[in-house]
Amino acid sequence: MHKAIIFDIGGVVMRSPFIAIAEHERKLGLPVNYINCSITGRGANGSWQKFERGEIELLPFYEAFGRDLSDTVNGNIWYKTYCERKDLECPPLPEALRVDGRELFGEMMREAGRYDEPIRHAILRLRAAGKYKLIALTNNFSKINIPREELHFLGWGEGATPNHLRELFDDFCDSSNLGMRKPEREFYLLACERNGIKPSEAIFLDDIGINLKVARELGMETIRESL
Repeated sequence: MHKAIIFDIGGVVMRSPFIAIAEHERKLGLPVNYINCSITGRGANGSWQKFERGEIELLPFYEAFGRDLSDTVNGNIWYKTYCERKDLECPPLPEALRVDGRELFGEMMREAGRYDEPIRHAILRLRAAGKYKLIALTNNFSKINIPREELHFLGWGEGATPNHLRELFDDFCDSSNLGMRKPEREFYLLACERNGIKPSEAIFLDDIGINLKVARELGMETIRESL
């Protein structure tokens, strides 16, 4: 019997930052998913992953993020692997690339600052019904100290996780506060432990395949949201 519904934030409750990434790829003339491959290819030690765990502050992150994504040596290797895995013909890849980490992150956050209104209304109906515990499980940045001048640029007038977002949920599990992130199994298990449920008692919504895969392996029922 399900007792809780666990929601990802960006890409489920809020609009997906992947929309901004796709637009940035088009602007730079990059193949589809090139930047995503560069972000995920670095595994747990990339600047993006460290930022989501609260291990690096914003301004150093901008620099490291841009440096990571401008690395065509590794980026091209990871993209070729992606094409092979997807059985795609690999297009021409960049010999040199300059990605501005601040510019891209700002575009991502401004895009992700808007609600998916049908999902928000569904959450409000669920809250009113009172049948399920509603939990957010998000790779987020609320622990990070944001310089005042950057708040407007990022669209974070009320911070990375404004009260009107947090108040939708009974519990808000933020990667930067808890020092772990999806798809790390411990993050899912901690969310369950904090809320007195077993993974098999939860429904989990996310827009990223690997995050859903781990949830299923733990026993959660999963629903994939699309862009």
